[in-house]
Amino acid sequence: MEMEIIQGVITAVVFQNYDNGYCVLRLKTQADQQITVVGTIPLPTPGERLMVTGKWSNHSSYGPQFEAEFLERLMPQTSSEILSYLSGRVIKGIGPKFAARIVDRFGENTLQIMERQPERLAEVAGISLSKAKAIGEEFRLQVGLRHLMEFFALHQLSAELAVKAYKLYGENTIELMYDDPYLLMDPGLDAPFGAVDQFAISLGIAGDDPRRIEAGILFELRYNLTAGHSFLPQDKLIAATGQLLSVSTDAVQLRLEALLESQRLISRQLAGITVTYLPELYEAEVSSSRRLLELAAFPHRAAAGLDKMLRIAAEESGVRYSEQQEAAIRAAAQSGLLLVTGGPGTGKTTIINGILSMFDQMGVRCMLAAPTGRAAKRMTEVTGRDASTIHRLLEAGIDPASGDLVFVKDESNPLKADAIIVDEFSMVDIQLLYALIRAIPGKCRLILVGDPDQLPPVGPGFPFSDMLRSNVLPTVRLTEIFRQAQESLIVMNAHRVNQGQMPQLRDVKHDFFFLNARSEEEVGAIIAGLCTTRLPERMGIPPEQIQVLTPTKKGLAGTISLNKMLQAKLNPPAPNKRERAFGDFIFREGDRVMQIRNNYDILWKKTDGSTVGTGIFNGDVGIVRAVDPAMEQLTVVFDDREVDYDFTQLSELEPAYAMTVHKSQGSEYRAVILAAWNGSPYLLNRSILYTAITRARELMIIVGREDTVAAMTQNGKVGRRYSGLKLHLQQKGE
Repeated sequence: MEMEIIQGVITAVVFQNYDNGYCVLRLKTQADQQITVVGTIPLPTPGERLMVTGKWSNHSSYGPQFEAEFLERLMPQTSSEILSYLSGRVIKGIGPKFAARIVDRFGENTLQIMERQPERLAEVAGISLSKAKAIGEEFRLQVGLRHLMEFFALHQLSAELAVKAYKLYGENTIELMYDDPYLLMDPGLDAPFGAVDQFAISLGIAGDDPRRIEAGILFELRYNLTAGHSFLPQDKLIAATGQLLSVSTDAVQLRLEALLESQRLISRQLAGITVTYLPELYEAEVSSSRRLLELAAFPHRAAAGLDKMLRIAAEESGVRYSEQQEAAIRAAAQSGLLLVTGGPGTGKTTIINGILSMFDQMGVRCMLAAPTGRAAKRMTEVTGRDASTIHRLLEAGIDPASGDLVFVKDESNPLKADAIIVDEFSMVDIQLLYALIRAIPGKCRLILVGDPDQLPPVGPGFPFSDMLRSNVLPTVRLTEIFRQAQESLIVMNAHRVNQGQMPQLRDVKHDFFFLNARSEEEVGAIIAGLCTTRLPERMGIPPEQIQVLTPTKKGLAGTISLNKMLQAKLNPPAPNKRERAFGDFIFREGDRVMQIRNNYDILWKKTDGSTVGTGIFNGDVGIVRAVDPAMEQLTVVFDDREVDYDFTQLSELEPAYAMTVHKSQGSEYRAVILAAWNGSPYLLNRSILYTAITRARELMIIVGREDTVAAMTQNGKVGRRYSGLKLHLQQKGE
C-alpha cells in the first residue's frame, strides 16, 4: 500500500512498551476521525500533535490501523490541546488542577513560556519561583529527550538507551553521537556493539576508521568480562577483533598500540604470555593480591586462654569440634586472613558460629556478609546475628555525575570492625573482592568461607579458587562429612557428583528423588503437579517454599516456559488481581519475582514503615503486592522491605517461580525441583548439577532424563577463565 501522511492529536494511549518505545494509540485526525496508530512512538502523551508517515493495515482482531514508519512531533497548538497535554502528567509537578490554572493564565503561549520564561509560571497561584524553574527544566528535558528518542528509534536504537544517554550527555547527545557514536558503549550505557556499529556505519563511519577499531578492541575485552575473563592474551584479542570487524590484524595491532600508549589498556607478561587488561581489572588483581598478602602476614598474637575459649564455644553450640574444625577456629584467632573451604555437611556453619563465640570472648568486633541478599539472610538465620550483602556493607551507590558504581567505604573511610566473615565467597568476582579489600582496616581479620566446586562468579575472575590454588594463604580444607550429614542423600549425592560419580537415583526412602519424563512437555507437567498438589498435599511443603531450577532459559524445560506454566497454575488471572504486561510476561498481583540487576538507588521502606533505605540487588526475590495502572507502578515486597517500581523499571524484574541454577547461587530452599533435559553441554555440566543439589535443605527432586543426569555428572569441564590473581599472589603482588 502507498505511504500516507496523517496529522492529528493523541486522544488516548492504549498500550506502550517502555523498553522499545512500541505503542498503540488513538489519534484524532484533522478530518475529526478517530484512528488507531501503531509503531515506535516513544513516550506518547494525550494532547500531543503528531504528523505520522505510514500505511494502513487490517489487523485480524482489531481491524484497520495505521502503521507509523516515520513521525514528527508537533507541540499542541490550541489552549484545549495544551490543557489535555499538560493534564496527562507529562511534566512532573503539573496535574490537571495546575494545568488548568496555567493555561487559563497563558493560553496558547503556555508552552513557549514554559520553555523560554519558566519563571513566569510563578504568576500562577500555588506555584513558587523554585517550582516554576523546576517545571521549566523538566519541560526542556522532556522535549530534548523525545527528540533524542525519535532520533534513536530512526536508527533502531532502544528508547531505554536514549534515556540513559540523555542523562549522561544532556542536550548535546546527538552532536556527540555524530562525533563518535561508539560513546554508546561506554560503561553506564553498555549498548550492544552490533547495534552501535550499525548506527555508526549509517552515520558514515568507515569500516577501518580508528574509532571503530578501538571500540572493537574495547568491546572484546568488556564482552569477555561476562565470560569471566579478567584479561585476554594479546594474540587472541587481536585475532578476535579482526574477525569481528572484518579488518586486518595489522590494523588492529596499530590501534591496540595507540590504546596502550594512551593507557586506556594495560599490557603485561604473565607466565610468559603477553596479555591485555582493562586498567580497572589490572588494578583489581594486583592491588587485591598485595592487600591479601599483607593481611595474611599481619602478626596477630595468640589470645591468652584459647583452649578455654574453644571449650566455651563448643558448650554454647552443643557440639564437639573435629580436628579440622578446631584448627579453623584456632587459625581465625591467630591469622589476619583465613580461607575455609569444604563441601556440604563438612561443618562450615559450625565453624562460623565457633569463630563468632571466640571473637565475642576476645572482644573482637565482627561483621558478617555474603554476596547476595538470600545468602546474607541465611547467614543471619544460622548465626542469630545481623548479616548484610557485601554491597550494602560497603554502602554501594551510583555516582550521579558519572553513572558509575561507587562505594562509600574504602581505604579513606574503612569499615569499623576488628574482623569480617564472608560466607559463600565462591560467588565473589575480582572487582567485588577489590572493593571489599579496599575497605578493610589495617589490623582487621578477614575470614572467607566457601565452596570452590560450585559455579564460578557471574563477573570476571574466580578469586576464591585462585586464592586456594595459590597455596600461599592460610587455608583450612574441610574433608570430613559428619554422621548427621551422612544420613542425608542430598549431601551424599552432592559429594558423589562432585567426585564424578553418578548420584543415587533409586533410593526412595530418603530426601532425594528422581522422576523420569518421556518428553520435554512431560517435564513441565510433572513439575506443575509437584508444585500444585503432590508436595503441598502429601509432604506439607507449600508452593512458596518450593523452588524450581533449570540449567537454561529456553525450551519447554527452560525458565521462560516454566514460569508461564507455573504462574498459570499457582497464580491464575482473577477479577480481584490487577496485572501489567511487560515484554513476554504478565506481572500479576501475587507473583513471585526476582530482581535481576543491582539497583543501588531504588528506594525501599520497611513494611512496618519504621525505616527507609536504598538498594535492591541481583537475586533478591519478592512478591508482587500491588499493580497500580493509574500511578503506573508495581509494588514488590522483598521479605520486610517494600519497593515501588515505575513501569519503566520492569525490565529489572523477572518471574521467579523457576530460575536458572546460576541465579540460585547463595540461596537455600526447603525443596528444590531440577528440570534435567537435553541441552547445550556448556550448561549441562557437573558444577551446575552440584550447585543445584546443594541448594536443597530438606528435599531434592530431579525431573527429566537419567542420561541427562549422567551426562552432567561426567561433564567436569569448566570453561577456563583468564585470571591472574593466582600468579600475582605467587609473585608477591607483582
